[in-house]
Amino acid sequence: MGEVYYVGVDVGTASVRAALVSRSGQLKSIAQEPISIWEPQADHYVQSSTEIWEKCCTVVKRVVRGVDRSRVRGVGFDATCSLVVLDQSFQPVSVTQDGDRHKNVVMWMDHRAEGQAARITQTSHGVLNRVGGVMSPELQPPKLLWLKENLKESCWNTAAHFFDLPDFLSWKATGSLTRSLCTLVCKWTYCPPEGWDPSFWIAIGLEDLVENNFSKIGNSVTCPPGTPVGDGLTQEAAAGLGLNVGTAVGASLIDAHAGGLGVLGADVKGFNLPCEDQPITARMAMICGTSTCHMAISQQPLFVPGVWGPCLSAMVPGMWLNEGGQSATGRLIDHMVQNHPAHNQVQAQAQQSYLNNHLRSMAGSLSAVDLLGSSLHVWPDFHGNRSPLADPTLKGMVTGLSLSQSLDDLALLYLATVQALALGTLHILEAMREAGHDIRTLFFCGGLSKNPLFVQIHANATGLPVVLPDQTEAVLLGAAVLGACGSQDYSSIQVNDTKSGGPRHQEKGWYASSGGGGR
Repeated sequence: MGEVYYVGVDVGTASVRAALVSRSGQLKSIAQEPISIWEPQADHYVQSSTEIWEKCCTVVKRVVRGVDRSRVRGVGFDATCSLVVLDQSFQPVSVTQDGDRHKNVVMWMDHRAEGQAARITQTSHGVLNRVGGVMSPELQPPKLLWLKENLKESCWNTAAHFFDLPDFLSWKATGSLTRSLCTLVCKWTYCPPEGWDPSFWIAIGLEDLVENNFSKIGNSVTCPPGTPVGDGLTQEAAAGLGLNVGTAVGASLIDAHAGGLGVLGADVKGFNLPCEDQPITARMAMICGTSTCHMAISQQPLFVPGVWGPCLSAMVPGMWLNEGGQSATGRLIDHMVQNHPAHNQVQAQAQQSYLNNHLRSMAGSLSAVDLLGSSLHVWPDFHGNRSPLADPTLKGMVTGLSLSQSLDDLALLYLATVQALALGTLHILEAMREAGHDIRTLFFCGGLSKNPLFVQIHANATGLPVVLPDQTEAVLLGAAVLGACGSQDYSSIQVNDTKSGGPRHQEKGWYASSGGGGR
């Protein structure tokens, strides 16, 4: 049989991307399209599921152009953990005060439900143990409660289906209402094998979601990531994506979890890393983009205060996941740089690489850059603290500012921001270790992983080596792995557990060591 392919589709915060991936794990083509973000009022961020699906079709058609459709064996989707609202006829329902039905997605970073999240935490219900003891406004229950309390007539009473965005994409592709355990367990308080806990939804004032066996939020039809969904692509979806009817679709993942899946299997033999002869539980994946997610897995459930989880089969079937995170990382760096008076001096350049070079020239060497930030300090929780403090009301702070507004001052502020984010990672790492995780190496992916200063400072702050796989598009690769498993060419997504020699997402990596230098 000739070469076969899998398609990975990644819906991030601001764009939709697709990749055509060979059986050997090589990305043959990549396409990207921007998607709209509306901010109708402070802390409200919304999108359109209609636009998102249209962009999915556009990018998939582009990456499979010229390829024999019969050789595309499977499709996998990942997306941000945003909330999609549809009516009984599966048409969009507005989540905004102006009633615009086009705007029917409450984004993951929407913090409108801070008050609802705080009230849910005050119930001290047992399910909160699986989200670090504190309900976050970035999870779905407080967002649902906000819609009921603030848009009851225009939204709540009309809505018949609430999807996590990754599950919406699977439904749109296959017509199946099957939900991925990744989304339900991580963001909705679902707990296999028991399932939903009706007492929780009643306690927080959402007793109407219990009706009809939780039909509005997904009943007992669930499956681990990568499981074949329905009968594959429907006729309508196949036409939109430019693929054959019945092409397999693997159950979806949240985008960060797809990145974790794509990066944790990297082959590091020969680097003499502390994780080399250890189980995969000695690794932590960091998916660094608009926000950062810190993913660690374990054989047994570990409860980490202020850190989401433990979640069974949420990323790797049969293993428990803890997810730490920072709500604003790439977004925070952009905010700090773009709001500085000297920003116009670097607008025409690639901002972060320009500032990296400027810092190196200021310090005289890469290894001395850290010392430049000794008198300027940033508290990075401008969008609240996701973990381990788990306080969405926290705000950011900068100390050590002078009256100067030079390019040097901008570079130092940028450096202090990156250092603050790295120390936040150390805080999360320490909380996970205290709870029982034995993390020895960090594995990076996402946009910020392409910034060598960001990587090096994390290695310096944590004292751990940081691995960057040769295959830089780990999220797209993880999504393609879902399609490969959905096609049943592979028996599971676990490393070295396949019918044909192993999923080939085990690329060589290069790493940064602590204390400067690195490769």
